[in-house]
Amino acid sequence: MKVGIAGTGKMGSAIARRLLGLGHEVTVWNRSAERAQPLLQEGARWAATPAAVAAACDAVVTILTDSKALDDVYFGPDGLLAGGARGKLFIEMSTVPPAKQQEMGARAKAAGAAYVECPVGGTTGPAAQGKLFGFAGGDAQDLERARPVLDQLCRRVEHVGGYGDAARMKLAINLPLMVYWQALAEALSLIQPLGLDPARVMDILADTSGGPNLLKVRGTAIAQALAGQPQAATFDLASMRKDVRTMLEQGAAQHYRMPVTEQTLEVFESAVQAGLQESDCTQLPVWWLREAGKA
Repeated sequence: MKVGIAGTGKMGSAIARRLLGLGHEVTVWNRSAERAQPLLQEGARWAATPAAVAAACDAVVTILTDSKALDDVYFGPDGLLAGGARGKLFIEMSTVPPAKQQEMGARAKAAGAAYVECPVGGTTGPAAQGKLFGFAGGDAQDLERARPVLDQLCRRVEHVGGYGDAARMKLAINLPLMVYWQALAEALSLIQPLGLDPARVMDILADTSGGPNLLKVRGTAIAQALAGQPQAATFDLASMRKDVRTMLEQGAAQHYRMPVTEQTLEVFESAVQAGLQESDCTQLPVWWLREAGKA
């Protein structure tokens, strides 16, 4: 199958490699051509514009930073929907507000394209292994058309409703996770005087009611970060802050107070101001224990 990837950031690149490894003909575009070079060396084809990606492919996958990036890539002069989009399939995986996905779906349909909203749970590791969790929104027939690609990227795909509904589900899934990062940092501050090996601490927590699935997946990386071995960023603090802001905006739009999430955002804002915006999420508890959490 001819599949395009518009945006080769960490997740876009991992998805492109997964599809290349499965024998798909993959065409990529990125705002910075240099960032796409490793994929070209691995067999991907280059397109000069998003419109060229759409023209060359049967399906196009996007996973972008925010709503502005979606506007630029889809609706710009050389965007995915600039021309020749009729009959094409777009699979949009970004974490953005529900209202944005409603707009995206309507505009793609107006251009004669099929559009599936499918934000995913998981980072680059699960993406490379085809073990993401997809939350799909849109028309059932469009999702069926997208399944040959989604089933190779995701261990599970749940169709939760129309456009915007998958974005709601993704925000709900990520909210306890975002709060837990801060809760974990505070929990570790209580046992810091024990001087236990970080790997042992993660093993204990993961085997108790205080350990969500996160610790089973990322416990080793957290322990390494606590032991002074920084991890390459798979989900950075700037992205975490962006997602929490979006959660609070959506809660306000639905007339709900979210005091715990508000406090979490304050911590993330401080972490970014301290220079951790490009640091992996595993650095949050390290930073809290060393400096931010000190009374």
